[in-house]
Amino acid sequence: MKLLKVCLLILLCSFTFWACSSEDDGNTEVEGNPMLENFLNFPYDKLSDYGIYEGNMSDLTLSEHLLPYELNSALFSNYSLKARAVYLPDGTSANYIEDATFDFPVGTVIVKTFYYLADFRDENSEKNIIETRLLVNLGAEWEAHSYIWNEDQTDADFAIVGKQFNVSWIHYDGSTRNANYQIPNKIECQDCHSLDGEIVPIGPKARNLNGLLAYKNGEMNQLDKWVESGWLSGLPSERPYMPKFDDETTGNLNDRARAYLDINCGHCHYPGAPADNSGLFLNFSNVDSLHLGICKPAVAAGGGSGGYKYDIVPGNPDESIMMFRMKTLELDEMMPESGRSVVHEEGVALIEAWIKSIQADDCE
Repeated sequence: MKLLKVCLLILLCSFTFWACSSEDDGNTEVEGNPMLENFLNFPYDKLSDYGIYEGNMSDLTLSEHLLPYELNSALFSNYSLKARAVYLPDGTSANYIEDATFDFPVGTVIVKTFYYLADFRDENSEKNIIETRLLVNLGAEWEAHSYIWNEDQTDADFAIVGKQFNVSWIHYDGSTRNANYQIPNKIECQDCHSLDGEIVPIGPKARNLNGLLAYKNGEMNQLDKWVESGWLSGLPSERPYMPKFDDETTGNLNDRARAYLDINCGHCHYPGAPADNSGLFLNFSNVDSLHLGICKPAVAAGGGSGGYKYDIVPGNPDESIMMFRMKTLELDEMMPESGRSVVHEEGVALIEAWIKSIQADDCE
Protein backbone atom coordinates (compact mmCIF):
# COMPACT_ATOMS: atom_id res chain seq x y z
CA MET A 1 0.00 0.00 0.00
CA LYS A 2 2.83 2.41 0.88
CA LEU A 3 4.47 1.65 -2.46
CA LEU A 4 1.19 2.42 -4.30
CA LYS A 5 0.87 5.77 -2.48
CA VAL A 6 4.43 6.70 -3.36
CA CYS A 7 3.84 5.86 -7.03
CA LEU A 8 0.63 7.92 -7.11
CA LEU A 9 2.43 10.85 -5.49
CA ILE A 10 5.26 10.70 -8.05
CA LEU A 11 2.72 10.51 -10.89
CA LEU A 12 0.80 13.52 -9.55
CA CYS A 13 3.98 15.58 -9.19
CA SER A 14 5.08 14.63 -12.70
CA PHE A 15 1.72 15.67 -14.15
CA THR A 16 1.79 18.97 -12.26
CA PHE A 17 5.32 19.73 -13.48
CA TRP A 18 4.35 18.85 -17.09
CA ALA A 19 1.26 21.05 -16.96
CA CYS A 20 3.19 24.03 -15.57
CA SER A 21 6.01 23.67 -18.07
CA SER A 22 3.49 23.39 -20.93
CA GLU A 23 2.01 26.76 -19.95
CA ASP A 24 5.43 28.42 -19.85
CA ASP A 25 7.12 26.99 -22.95
CA GLY A 26 5.95 29.83 -25.22
CA ASN A 27 3.94 27.50 -27.46
CA THR A 28 0.51 28.20 -25.98
CA GLU A 29 -2.06 29.17 -28.59
CA VAL A 30 -2.71 32.89 -28.84
CA GLU A 31 -6.30 33.92 -29.44
CA GLY A 32 -7.05 36.35 -32.23
CA ASN A 33 -7.12 40.09 -31.70
CA PRO A 34 -10.83 41.02 -31.24
CA MET A 35 -10.09 44.59 -32.28
CA LEU A 36 -8.76 43.52 -35.68
CA GLU A 37 -11.67 41.15 -36.21
CA ASN A 38 -14.33 43.75 -35.49
CA PHE A 39 -14.96 44.70 -39.11
CA LEU A 40 -18.20 46.51 -38.32
CA ASN A 41 -16.15 49.37 -36.87
CA PHE A 42 -13.56 49.55 -39.67
CA PRO A 43 -11.94 51.88 -40.41
CA TYR A 44 -10.99 53.15 -36.97
CA ASP A 45 -10.13 56.81 -36.48
CA LYS A 46 -6.70 56.08 -35.04
CA LEU A 47 -4.11 53.49 -35.98
CA SER A 48 -3.67 52.76 -32.26
CA ASP A 49 -7.29 51.56 -32.14
CA TYR A 50 -6.34 48.38 -34.02
CA GLY A 51 -3.84 47.11 -31.46
CA ILE A 52 -1.23 46.46 -34.16
CA TYR A 53 1.67 48.06 -32.28
CA GLU A 54 2.45 47.71 -28.58
CA GLY A 55 4.00 50.23 -26.19
CA ASN A 56 5.56 53.31 -27.74
CA MET A 57 3.95 53.44 -31.19
CA SER A 58 7.02 54.86 -32.94
CA ASP A 59 9.04 51.80 -31.92
CA LEU A 60 6.82 49.78 -34.31
CA THR A 61 6.82 46.84 -31.90
CA LEU A 62 4.27 44.39 -33.24
CA SER A 63 1.52 42.83 -31.17
CA GLU A 64 1.97 39.09 -30.65
CA HIS A 65 -1.07 38.59 -32.88
CA LEU A 66 0.82 39.67 -36.01
CA LEU A 67 3.72 38.18 -37.92
CA PRO A 68 6.40 40.41 -39.49
CA TYR A 69 7.55 39.68 -43.02
CA GLU A 70 9.99 41.06 -45.56
CA LEU A 71 10.20 40.75 -49.32
CA ASN A 72 13.30 39.56 -51.13
CA SER A 73 12.73 42.41 -53.60
CA ALA A 74 10.53 45.35 -52.69
CA LEU A 75 8.72 48.06 -54.63
CA PHE A 76 10.67 51.31 -54.87
CA SER A 77 8.81 54.16 -53.14
CA ASN A 78 11.10 57.20 -53.14
CA TYR A 79 13.67 55.30 -51.06
CA SER A 80 11.27 54.92 -48.12
CA LEU A 81 11.80 51.97 -45.80
CA LYS A 82 8.88 49.70 -44.96
CA ALA A 83 7.91 47.65 -41.93
CA ARG A 84 5.54 44.86 -43.03
CA ALA A 85 3.31 42.58 -41.02
CA VAL A 86 0.31 40.31 -41.52
CA TYR A 87 -2.59 39.31 -39.30
CA LEU A 88 -4.74 36.22 -39.79
CA PRO A 89 -7.80 35.49 -37.63
CA ASP A 90 -7.33 32.72 -35.11
CA GLY A 91 -7.68 29.23 -36.61
CA THR A 92 -7.28 30.31 -40.24
CA SER A 93 -4.49 29.97 -42.77
CA ALA A 94 -3.59 31.22 -46.24
CA ASN A 95 -3.49 28.77 -49.15
CA TYR A 96 -0.31 28.46 -51.22
CA ILE A 97 -0.47 29.57 -54.86
CA GLU A 98 2.68 29.05 -56.91
CA ASP A 99 2.78 32.13 -59.12
CA ALA A 100 0.50 34.60 -57.38
CA THR A 101 -0.28 36.18 -54.04
CA PHE A 102 -1.46 33.64 -51.48
CA ASP A 103 -5.18 32.98 -51.13
CA PHE A 104 -5.73 34.73 -47.82
CA PRO A 105 -8.71 34.01 -45.54
CA VAL A 106 -11.43 36.53 -44.80
CA GLY A 107 -10.24 38.79 -42.00
CA THR A 108 -6.61 38.98 -43.11
CA VAL A 109 -5.03 42.37 -42.46
CA ILE A 110 -1.80 43.29 -44.26
CA VAL A 111 0.13 46.15 -42.65
CA LYS A 112 2.79 48.30 -44.31
CA THR A 113 4.36 51.26 -42.50
CA PHE A 114 6.52 53.69 -44.50
CA TYR A 115 9.35 55.59 -42.83
CA TYR A 116 12.75 57.21 -43.37
CA LEU A 117 15.85 57.06 -41.21
CA ALA A 118 17.65 60.32 -40.61
CA ASP A 119 20.82 58.55 -41.77
CA PHE A 120 20.46 55.44 -43.93
CA ARG A 121 23.94 54.35 -42.88
CA ASP A 122 22.81 54.03 -39.26
CA GLU A 123 19.81 51.78 -38.59
CA ASN A 124 19.56 53.25 -35.09
CA SER A 125 19.20 56.84 -36.30
CA GLU A 126 15.95 58.72 -35.75
CA LYS A 127 12.90 57.51 -37.67
CA ASN A 128 10.48 59.75 -39.54
CA ILE A 129 7.33 57.64 -39.89
CA ILE A 130 5.10 58.92 -42.67
CA GLU A 131 2.14 56.58 -43.09
CA THR A 132 0.71 53.13 -42.44
CA ARG A 133 -1.42 51.35 -45.03
CA LEU A 134 -3.79 48.52 -44.26
CA LEU A 135 -5.25 46.03 -46.72
CA VAL A 136 -8.20 44.20 -45.20
CA ASN A 137 -9.76 41.09 -46.74
CA LEU A 138 -13.52 41.47 -46.32
CA GLY A 139 -14.31 38.39 -48.38
CA ALA A 140 -15.98 39.90 -51.42
CA GLU A 141 -13.12 42.39 -51.77
CA TRP A 142 -9.99 43.80 -50.21
CA GLU A 143 -10.36 47.27 -48.72
CA ALA A 144 -7.50 49.78 -48.38
CA HIS A 145 -7.11 52.22 -45.47
CA SER A 146 -4.37 54.83 -45.02
CA TYR A 147 -3.20 56.43 -41.77
CA ILE A 148 -0.99 59.53 -41.62
CA TRP A 149 1.37 59.77 -38.64
CA ASN A 150 1.37 62.92 -36.52
CA GLU A 151 4.44 65.09 -35.97
CA ASP A 152 4.99 63.70 -32.47
CA GLN A 153 5.11 60.17 -33.90
CA THR A 154 2.67 58.98 -31.24
CA ASP A 155 -0.17 57.83 -33.50
CA ALA A 156 -1.61 58.03 -37.01
CA ASP A 157 -4.96 59.39 -38.21
CA PHE A 158 -7.28 57.83 -40.77
CA ALA A 159 -7.11 59.66 -44.09
CA ILE A 160 -9.33 59.42 -47.15
CA VAL A 161 -7.59 62.10 -49.20
CA GLY A 162 -3.89 61.93 -49.99
CA LYS A 163 -1.19 64.26 -48.75
CA GLN A 164 2.30 65.26 -49.84
CA PHE A 165 5.36 65.51 -47.61
CA ASN A 166 8.84 66.82 -48.34
CA VAL A 167 11.29 64.37 -46.82
CA SER A 168 15.08 64.46 -46.52
CA TRP A 169 17.71 62.01 -45.32
CA ILE A 170 21.40 61.13 -45.46
CA HIS A 171 21.77 58.50 -48.17
CA TYR A 172 23.97 55.40 -48.10
CA ASP A 173 26.70 57.30 -49.95
CA GLY A 174 26.69 60.14 -47.39
CA SER A 175 24.88 62.63 -49.63
CA THR A 176 21.79 64.55 -48.53
CA ARG A 177 18.70 63.49 -50.47
CA ASN A 178 15.21 64.99 -50.78
CA ALA A 179 11.93 63.73 -52.20
CA ASN A 180 8.28 64.68 -52.39
CA TYR A 181 6.54 61.76 -50.74
CA GLN A 182 2.96 61.37 -51.92
CA ILE A 183 0.41 59.54 -49.78
CA PRO A 184 -2.19 58.16 -52.20
CA ASN A 185 -5.89 58.72 -51.78
CA LYS A 186 -8.28 55.78 -51.60
CA ILE A 187 -8.80 55.65 -55.37
CA GLU A 188 -5.08 55.90 -56.17
CA CYS A 189 -4.42 52.68 -54.24
CA GLN A 190 -5.91 50.89 -57.23
CA ASP A 191 -3.12 52.20 -59.48
CA CYS A 192 -0.92 49.38 -58.21
CA HIS A 193 -3.17 47.02 -56.24
CA SER A 194 -5.48 46.04 -59.07
CA LEU A 195 -6.12 42.76 -60.88
CA ASP A 196 -9.20 42.08 -62.98
CA GLY A 197 -10.69 45.29 -61.60
CA GLU A 198 -10.31 44.36 -57.92
CA ILE A 199 -7.87 45.51 -55.22
CA VAL A 200 -5.37 42.77 -54.33
CA PRO A 201 -2.11 42.50 -52.38
CA ILE A 202 1.15 42.61 -54.37
CA GLY A 203 4.10 41.41 -52.32
CA PRO A 204 3.24 38.25 -50.35
CA LYS A 205 4.03 35.64 -52.97
CA ALA A 206 6.01 32.48 -52.24
CA ARG A 207 8.94 33.49 -54.46
CA ASN A 208 9.30 36.79 -52.63
CA LEU A 209 8.96 35.33 -49.13
CA ASN A 210 11.43 32.51 -49.72
CA GLY A 211 14.21 33.97 -47.59
CA LEU A 212 15.48 34.25 -44.03
CA LEU A 213 14.10 36.66 -41.44
CA ALA A 214 15.20 37.27 -37.85
CA TYR A 215 12.28 36.56 -35.51
CA LYS A 216 12.20 36.97 -31.73
CA ASN A 217 13.14 33.31 -31.27
CA GLY A 218 15.78 33.22 -34.01
CA GLU A 219 16.34 33.35 -37.76
CA MET A 220 14.13 31.21 -39.97
CA ASN A 221 12.94 30.87 -43.55
CA GLN A 222 9.75 32.91 -43.79
CA LEU A 223 7.75 30.23 -45.63
CA ASP A 224 8.70 27.66 -43.00
CA LYS A 225 7.73 30.14 -40.27
CA TRP A 226 4.29 30.67 -41.79
CA VAL A 227 3.76 26.91 -41.97
CA GLU A 228 4.99 26.40 -38.39
CA SER A 229 2.63 29.14 -37.21
CA GLY A 230 -0.29 27.46 -38.97
CA TRP A 231 -0.70 30.43 -41.30
CA LEU A 232 0.10 28.73 -44.62
CA SER A 233 -1.28 25.52 -46.12
CA GLY A 234 -0.20 23.54 -49.18
CA LEU A 235 3.45 24.63 -49.33
CA PRO A 236 5.35 22.15 -51.58
CA SER A 237 8.87 20.90 -50.90
CA GLU A 238 10.14 22.74 -53.97
CA ARG A 239 9.42 26.44 -53.59
CA PRO A 240 9.79 29.23 -56.15
CA TYR A 241 12.51 31.76 -55.44
CA MET A 242 13.14 35.33 -56.51
CA PRO A 243 16.48 36.97 -55.58
CA LYS A 244 17.16 40.34 -54.00
CA PHE A 245 17.69 42.67 -56.91
CA ASP A 246 20.26 44.70 -54.97
CA ASP A 247 22.33 41.76 -53.68
CA GLU A 248 24.67 40.08 -56.17
CA THR A 249 25.11 37.08 -53.87
CA THR A 250 21.46 36.08 -54.24
CA GLY A 251 21.25 35.67 -58.02
CA ASN A 252 22.75 36.38 -61.41
CA LEU A 253 22.25 39.63 -63.32
CA ASN A 254 19.30 38.34 -65.36
CA ASP A 255 17.39 37.02 -62.36
CA ARG A 256 18.01 40.14 -60.27
CA ALA A 257 16.88 42.41 -63.13
CA ARG A 258 13.78 40.27 -63.61
CA ALA A 259 13.10 40.44 -59.87
CA TYR A 260 13.30 44.25 -60.01
CA LEU A 261 10.90 44.43 -62.94
CA ASP A 262 8.55 41.93 -61.31
CA ILE A 263 8.04 43.86 -58.07
CA ASN A 264 8.15 47.35 -59.59
CA CYS A 265 6.30 46.77 -62.85
CA GLY A 266 4.86 43.25 -62.92
CA HIS A 267 1.76 44.06 -60.86
CA CYS A 268 0.54 46.32 -63.71
CA HIS A 269 2.28 44.68 -66.67
CA TYR A 270 0.53 41.35 -66.24
CA PRO A 271 -2.47 39.70 -67.94
CA GLY A 272 -5.63 41.10 -66.35
CA ALA A 273 -3.78 43.97 -64.69
CA PRO A 274 -4.13 47.68 -65.62
CA ALA A 275 -1.34 47.65 -68.26
CA ASP A 276 -2.10 44.37 -69.97
CA ASN A 277 -3.18 46.23 -73.14
CA SER A 278 0.48 47.13 -73.65
CA GLY A 279 1.38 43.49 -74.28
CA LEU A 280 4.40 44.04 -72.03
CA PHE A 281 4.36 41.40 -69.27
CA LEU A 282 7.11 41.84 -66.69
CA ASN A 283 6.17 39.23 -64.09
CA PHE A 284 9.07 37.01 -63.01
CA SER A 285 7.62 33.82 -64.50
CA ASN A 286 7.14 35.20 -68.03
CA VAL A 287 9.47 33.44 -70.47
CA ASP A 288 8.21 35.00 -73.70
CA SER A 289 10.95 37.41 -74.85
CA LEU A 290 8.59 39.50 -76.97
CA HIS A 291 6.15 40.01 -74.09
CA LEU A 292 9.18 40.83 -71.96
CA GLY A 293 9.78 43.76 -74.31
CA ILE A 294 12.76 42.54 -76.32
CA CYS A 295 12.43 44.01 -79.82
CA LYS A 296 8.77 44.68 -79.05
CA PRO A 297 7.26 47.80 -80.68
CA ALA A 298 5.48 50.05 -78.21
CA VAL A 299 1.70 49.59 -78.26
CA ALA A 300 0.37 52.13 -75.79
CA ALA A 301 3.31 54.30 -74.74
CA GLY A 302 2.14 57.45 -76.52
CA GLY A 303 4.38 60.37 -75.60
CA GLY A 304 6.06 58.04 -73.14
CA SER A 305 7.97 56.35 -75.93
CA GLY A 306 10.53 59.16 -75.90
CA GLY A 307 10.70 58.84 -79.66
CA TYR A 308 12.12 55.32 -79.47
CA LYS A 309 10.67 52.33 -81.34
CA TYR A 310 11.14 49.33 -79.05
CA ASP A 311 10.59 48.63 -75.37
CA ILE A 312 14.00 46.96 -75.14
CA VAL A 313 16.72 47.10 -77.75
CA PRO A 314 19.16 44.29 -76.88
CA GLY A 315 22.59 45.62 -75.97
CA ASN A 316 21.42 49.25 -76.22
CA PRO A 317 19.66 50.71 -73.17
CA ASP A 318 19.93 54.26 -74.56
CA GLU A 319 17.57 53.30 -77.42
CA SER A 320 15.12 51.42 -75.18
CA ILE A 321 11.75 52.88 -74.14
CA MET A 322 11.96 51.04 -70.82
CA MET A 323 15.14 52.87 -69.88
CA PHE A 324 13.74 56.23 -70.96
CA ARG A 325 10.63 55.80 -68.82
CA MET A 326 12.63 54.76 -65.76
CA LYS A 327 14.82 57.87 -66.01
CA THR A 328 12.25 60.57 -66.77
CA LEU A 329 10.26 62.42 -64.12
CA GLU A 330 7.61 63.76 -66.49
CA LEU A 331 4.22 62.71 -65.10
CA ASP A 332 2.80 61.45 -68.40
CA GLU A 333 5.98 59.61 -69.35
CA MET A 334 7.61 58.08 -66.28
CA MET A 335 7.22 54.52 -65.07
CA PRO A 336 6.01 53.55 -62.63
CA GLU A 337 3.35 56.23 -62.98
CA SER A 338 2.95 56.77 -59.23
CA GLY A 339 4.89 56.25 -56.02
CA ARG A 340 8.04 58.10 -57.01
CA SER A 341 9.23 61.67 -57.57
CA VAL A 342 12.93 60.82 -57.91
CA VAL A 343 14.90 58.46 -60.13
CA HIS A 344 15.83 55.15 -58.56
CA GLU A 345 19.51 55.31 -59.42
CA GLU A 346 20.35 51.79 -58.29
CA GLY A 347 17.41 50.34 -60.21
CA VAL A 348 18.35 52.25 -63.36
CA ALA A 349 21.93 50.99 -63.13
CA LEU A 350 20.73 47.40 -62.75
CA ILE A 351 18.38 47.49 -65.75
CA GLU A 352 20.97 49.29 -67.87
CA ALA A 353 23.51 46.55 -67.15
CA TRP A 354 20.90 43.87 -67.90
CA ILE A 355 19.89 45.35 -71.28
CA LYS A 356 23.58 45.68 -72.22
CA SER A 357 24.04 42.00 -71.39
CA ILE A 358 21.29 40.84 -73.77
CA GLN A 359 22.76 39.65 -77.03
CA ALA A 360 22.64 42.49 -79.56
CA ASP A 361 19.89 42.44 -82.16
CA ASP A 362 18.94 45.14 -84.65
CA CYS A 363 15.22 44.36 -84.04
CA GLU A 364 14.49 44.62 -87.77
